[in-house]
Amino acid sequence: MISIFDLFSIGVGPSSSHTVGPMRAANTFIKEHLVEKHLIDKVESLEVSIHGSLAFTGIGHGTDRAILMGLEGQLPESIDPNFLMTQFDEIKKSKRLNLFAQKTIPFDFDQQFIFDKDILLPKHSNGMHFTAYDKEGSVIVEKNYYSIGGGFIISDDESLDHEHTGSLHAPYPYDTEKELMEQCRKHNKTIAEIGLANEYAVRPEKEVRKKILEIADAMFGSIERGCKQEGFLPGGLNVKRRAPDLAKKLNERGIPESHTHIDSINWLNIYAIAVNEENAAGSRVVTAPTNGAAGVLPAVLKYYVEFHPDVTDDKIIDFLIVAAVIAKLYKKGASLSAAEVGCQGEVGVASSMAAGALTAVLGGSLEQTSSAAEIAMEHSLGLTCDPVGGLVQVPCIERNAIGAAKAVNVSHLALLEDDLTHKKVSLDKVIESMRLTGLEMSTKYKETSQGGLAKIKVNVVEC
Repeated sequence: MISIFDLFSIGVGPSSSHTVGPMRAANTFIKEHLVEKHLIDKVESLEVSIHGSLAFTGIGHGTDRAILMGLEGQLPESIDPNFLMTQFDEIKKSKRLNLFAQKTIPFDFDQQFIFDKDILLPKHSNGMHFTAYDKEGSVIVEKNYYSIGGGFIISDDESLDHEHTGSLHAPYPYDTEKELMEQCRKHNKTIAEIGLANEYAVRPEKEVRKKILEIADAMFGSIERGCKQEGFLPGGLNVKRRAPDLAKKLNERGIPESHTHIDSINWLNIYAIAVNEENAAGSRVVTAPTNGAAGVLPAVLKYYVEFHPDVTDDKIIDFLIVAAVIAKLYKKGASLSAAEVGCQGEVGVASSMAAGALTAVLGGSLEQTSSAAEIAMEHSLGLTCDPVGGLVQVPCIERNAIGAAKAVNVSHLALLEDDLTHKKVSLDKVIESMRLTGLEMSTKYKETSQGGLAKIKVNVVEC
């Protein structure tokens, strides 16, 4: 099974595929193949090469920084974002790398960290190759890893559907929307009850609920920080943070008492922008289900909490567990990686998750919840990933706001309809359509900065 805690992890920006996953991969390589096998003392040099989408947009996404931090033993859920920036500069300046804080070796970044745009590794566009050498220059160990979306990683020894929760089987297993609906009807349970029961099979109930609320708090924290941090985002595009100024303007008009007031949607937009500005700055956010789409779900959850009556911790837990259940369907049936299927696999999936989750906590039926998730993706199909300058800023920040607003609108539409017999497209069908669309999408539109808005920006600069 895939746990909510696999799908929603607290880490650093700007990308789950290009920052979180690579940091975990580098950490895993050192820990499993050198530390645990007592080989780290033999290492005298190390070489890293990154391939495919990682090579094309790795600098803008901070892949190089993330990998070096992972090699030094850091993990995305615990690293201080400020330390990440300063330590990266120190490694390049000193030309020294402290492997897992146990063995310091010479490391010339310009020579030993290779952005290979020509060679694709076999399993996925987000490929990394690590090689450790002894003092004679002989290979001690070399390994390929892949960042397959949402912070998930695999090695060459694992399949693309490899899960991280372990060998435990869920009491209510499902891989498709059809199987999920069958489990709900057979056992007379809601989607949230199915999702929570599966989590309780892995961890104690009290722990599960506590950890889910911690995820919600982290989401709210990223909104709060993003609404206060002024200035410009790093990376060279000189993108000004907008959330603080927009929040000030809305605060002057007063906080709406209900979701029926138009300014509740304006706040929804600001919540999403705030999170993704934090993500673009390399600050702490929640992967939901990716960092590039980290603003959608927190924004819709915050909108629900702030502008709807009688919201409880139980409702917040239900919201997030339903979102995770929907995310699992996409991960099993398609992909959460923009490098594999474009931004439909990130903001598109996040919008689908948020639409279904909001519908469920507002009292929607199984059919209405599924319909909301389906509609949100149906109108996200073909969404490309074309970040300007390889930075998760333009169009990514605004795209999260649009994805959040779409989720709320879709939820309202789904809740209006009691008779859904007219539906021609199921959630399973739209997930399959998304997968096929991603396969047929040109590579230049899948997180390589070679097409779309990214290419237009390059042309403008060149002129």
